[in-house]
Amino acid sequence: MARGRTVRVALALVSGMVLAGCIASGPGPGARPQPPAQPVPVAVPTAKSAAAAAYYAQVQQMLLAQGMLRTDGGGDIPVSDRMLAENFLRIALFDEYRPGSGGFVRAETESILRRWEGPVRIGIRFGASVPPDRQATDRARIASFAARLSQITGRPISVDDRAPNFFIYIVSEDEREALGPTVRAALPSLGPGEVAGITGMPRTTYCLVYALAEGNSGTYTRAFAVIRAEHPDLLRLSCLHEELTQGLGLPNDSPRARPSIFNDDEEFALLTDQDELLLRLLYSPELRPGMSAAEARPIVFSLARRLTGGGS
Repeated sequence: MARGRTVRVALALVSGMVLAGCIASGPGPGARPQPPAQPVPVAVPTAKSAAAAAYYAQVQQMLLAQGMLRTDGGGDIPVSDRMLAENFLRIALFDEYRPGSGGFVRAETESILRRWEGPVRIGIRFGASVPPDRQATDRARIASFAARLSQITGRPISVDDRAPNFFIYIVSEDEREALGPTVRAALPSLGPGEVAGITGMPRTTYCLVYALAEGNSGTYTRAFAVIRAEHPDLLRLSCLHEELTQGLGLPNDSPRARPSIFNDDEEFALLTDQDELLLRLLYSPELRPGMSAAEARPIVFSLARRLTGGGS
C-alpha cells in the first residue's frame, strides 16, 4: 500500500483565486442584541465516506499492531554518510511517476533536482464534511509543521491563505470525486488523465501531491495536495508530513531509505532524523535547481560527509 504519491509536472501556471474574509466589530452602545451565531453546518457522511473511514481505521489499527507508524525520529538506526547520499540521490533525483496516455503511471525515471526558490505559502481548503474542531486541529498542525520545515530548509514556509501557492485540500470521498473543476481551475494544463488521478484516487493511495515547475528550470512554483478526510488521526498526520515534505522536492520513495517516511513500508509515520538531513541536503546553497544526478552526486557526497561527521 502506498501512503503518498508525488507527481512532478512542468507546465505553464495561472494564478489561483483567493478568498478573503472580514471580521465585524461588536455592536455599539444601545444596539439591539443580536441572536447567537448559528453553528456552521457540517455535511452528514455518506455511506461511501463512512465505509472509507471504517477501512482506514482498520488500516491504522493493523499497522500499529505490527509496530509500524513509528512517531520517533528513528535515532536508534545508524545512517552513514554514504547511505545518506545514496538515499538522497534516489529520492530527490528520480521521479516515482511518469506521464502516460491515461494519466500518470508508476515508473521510476531519472530526473533533475527540483525545489522551491521563493516563499512557500500554504492555503488550506476543507470540505464541508470536516467539522470545525477537526479543521482547527489540522490547521494548527500544518502551521506547526510548516514552521519546522522552514527552520530546516531556510526557506519561508507558512500558512497564508491570502496568496497561496501550495494548496492542501482535506476532503471526503464524495468531495474529492467532485474536485475536478477546482483542479482544472488551479492547474489548467493538466490533462483529463491527471485530473482523474485525483478524482479517481484508489483507496490504496492514502494521499497525494502534484508539484509543478515551469519548463526545465527545476524551480517549483505551485503544488496541490489532497488528504483524505476519512483518515484517523495518525494516518492523517502522517499524510500531512509526507505530502508537505515531498512537495518541497523529495518526490520518490526508496526501500533502502531507513529511517524515513520516503519508504512505502509504513514503518515511520512522521518526519525522521534522516529525513531532516535529506531536506538540508536539498536546500543546500551548493546545489541548484535543474542539476542532473551526475552533476549533483559529488556535491551530495561531500555534503553528506559534513552532515554526518564522515562515518562511512
